[in-house]
Amino acid sequence: MTESPTADTRTQLLNAAADLIAESPGEDFSLRAVCDAVGVKMPTLYHFFGSKQGLIDAVITRGFDMYLGEKSAMESSEDPIHDLRRGWDAHVEFGLRNPGFYTLMYGKVRPGHSPVDQSRPSEILRALTAEAAAQGRLVVDSRQAAAHVLATNVGLTLRLIVLGHDDQELSAEIREGVLASITGTSASESPEARFGHSVIEYAVAHPGVLGPTETQLLVQWTRRLSEHAEGSDRNTR
Repeated sequence: MTESPTADTRTQLLNAAADLIAESPGEDFSLRAVCDAVGVKMPTLYHFFGSKQGLIDAVITRGFDMYLGEKSAMESSEDPIHDLRRGWDAHVEFGLRNPGFYTLMYGKVRPGHSPVDQSRPSEILRALTAEAAAQGRLVVDSRQAAAHVLATNVGLTLRLIVLGHDDQELSAEIREGVLASITGTSASESPEARFGHSVIEYAVAHPGVLGPTETQLLVQWTRRLSEHAEGSDRNTR
């Protein structure tokens, strides 16, 4: 009986390849094993992908499609720093749920080569850091900030995949350290200072609530209070 390739068969082959990769991240996988998992013969796989590299590239593209589909469902909070936090957590969660796809998307390194699809989520990240920079909330260049966030986020996610378990506390600590480094705040600041920064973040992200002049005054006053609280806290240590 002759096989009749369908779009569903293609999806099954992609998922089977991703599952095999997830079982042994960083190691090679067999095309025959992919075909056996779906119950088709090698010509069917070559019909869809042409070669092993073609299959790998298709798995990478599907992984980014899945990832961006989830990100597009996240509504903007109109606060770029808050959205960077949410984006970090969503990135880690996606990687841990889809280790096979993720290790190909970000873990299969070829010197001098970057998958074209990697640019899609990077553009979203750069848009957030550019927005934060426009609000005067970064102490580094917006593109440098985006690169710093992405490199650390990817490194952490790959490490957690290798360990085989989630570590939300570690992820939160690293996330806040990265955000502190690009915003000039302290990851270990006092509760009063954290509250002050939250007020500033919200006010700057929603200038229409108080008006431009009042927003600037609130920012100045809140920073003074936060600095005073930090100074008082240091004096009592």
